[in-house]
Amino acid sequence: MNKSMQSSATPENRDKASGNDALRITVVSPNKQHLDEIVRVLGDAAGSASVSTIEGKLNQHGMLTSVLPVQSVPDILIVDSACDGRADLAPLERLGQVYPNMAFIVLCEQQSHDFLIQAMRVGVREVLPSPVNADALKAAIERLQHRLDFSPATAGKVLAFISCKGGSGATFLAANLAYALAAQSSKKVALFDFNLQFGDALLFLSEQKPSATLADVARGIHRLDPAFLASSMIHVAPNLGVLAAPEDPAHGIAVLPEHIETLLKMARSQYDFIIIDAGRSLDAQTITALDQADMIFAVLQITLPFIRDGKRLLDVFRTLDYPKDKVHLIVNRFEKGGDIALHDLEQTLGSKVLRTIPNHYEAAAASVNQGIPINKLSRNSPIAKALNEWSEQLLREPEPESSSWLTRVFKHV
Repeated sequence: MNKSMQSSATPENRDKASGNDALRITVVSPNKQHLDEIVRVLGDAAGSASVSTIEGKLNQHGMLTSVLPVQSVPDILIVDSACDGRADLAPLERLGQVYPNMAFIVLCEQQSHDFLIQAMRVGVREVLPSPVNADALKAAIERLQHRLDFSPATAGKVLAFISCKGGSGATFLAANLAYALAAQSSKKVALFDFNLQFGDALLFLSEQKPSATLADVARGIHRLDPAFLASSMIHVAPNLGVLAAPEDPAHGIAVLPEHIETLLKMARSQYDFIIIDAGRSLDAQTITALDQADMIFAVLQITLPFIRDGKRLLDVFRTLDYPKDKVHLIVNRFEKGGDIALHDLEQTLGSKVLRTIPNHYEAAAASVNQGIPINKLSRNSPIAKALNEWSEQLLREPEPESSSWLTRVFKHV
């Protein structure tokens, strides 16, 4: 039996500019029931997957006896094996010599230590349980996706919040907008706390204690993959994860600008929205995050100290050559009829205000003190309504098209 859908090429020969960049997977198993189950798992994960199947043993297939055309070479070969030592691994070793860019996943019921060592020596990257485990297979393919450079050219949006002055409420808005985006959709949302000295964004959403922080991710940046990133986050909701800031300010020294860049690149391929709480300092790490952001929300209140510091911050952004449509003013704790009118603020700063968040001190204070999102604690608060309107507007904006079927699909699994 050989079911074949679509065709593609190996990564080095694939013309990504033409859109022919679907990951190609071939599944081999002598057990029809196992084969059908593997295909079902892949099918549930990706309706547009480029998948071919072979019922039988690998050494019975022409892949071992002839050089295949580029269009027939899979990027990933999944082999349902009896794990019979060299008898199963010798064909993979031969394939690895002929097709060095092919990645292997072996499904094995009994994974002995000796077999795992032999598999590693012949180039097998992943040995998983058999019958297939959906979560394990998904994670393995995600890891191989990044190793084979199938990351999407464009994906999730990065939205950065920065305070014009301490006490602006930027962390409160970042955390609660992240929650609103997740609560109002099935989109995957990440909240990253990049305030390396005194970050506390997690406290605005949950009382859970993080087992890992941004500093831990930075120390393990060499092994960063989707599974490692997900395991380092606190999951406030099924589709909302928070990467906490270092608990000890001294640990923030371990986080370098290149770590921030690598992390955001990975996050774009895994999340629809990445919300950054950038804190207040304009250090190299913060500027790297702001450089990577699609939109920057500068948060202030309508008082003279905020306006003065807001002008300074906007001047810095102009020096950094950020385009006007990247930087947006957000006025927090807004009340009509104040001493300084909104129009006067805009004239002074030379920039329009994107949004105003109304003042409702009682609800905001209760949300902060209890560590419960305001959208959950006080849905009728004008703050919650303003955040919901903001998130609805962001959700309505057209998504950039992803060039990877795995990213498009797995973010909705």
